[in-house]
Amino acid sequence: QVQLVESGGGLVQAGGSLRLSCGASGRALSSRALSGYNMGWFRLAPGKERDFVVAISASGGTTLYSDSVKGRFTISRDNAKNMVYLQMNSLKPEDTALYYCAAAADIWKGLRGHARAYDYWGQGTQVTVSS
Repeated sequence: QVQLVESGGGLVQAGGSLRLSCGASGRALSSRALSGYNMGWFRLAPGKERDFVVAISASGGTTLYSDSVKGRFTISRDNAKNMVYLQMNSLKPEDTALYYCAAAADIWKGLRGHARAYDYWGQGTQVTVSS
């Protein structure tokens, strides 16, 4: 069974930073390494719908950010290590959510901010920002 695994969540005070990581466990997704997928981060806060946060192309050359995190969050990837990262700075209480990483196989369609564009999902890692 192939899974995406997130880590790095936790409790932090407002203004603080966290770095989330996402990797693949088990066999490579559909026989492709994680480097063959566009990757995204989404978040789900209590009482809200799942929101797009940021995405990065398979090569790492293109990124797409939601307005709510632009300038504060940075997505990156290390294809040699099969890992994707989300550096979160200047965290706000409204950033509190369960953060998921996701992989999109059809990379030729470009970066997209809707969940249905992604084929594989992790279980999520909780980020809690206290005021």
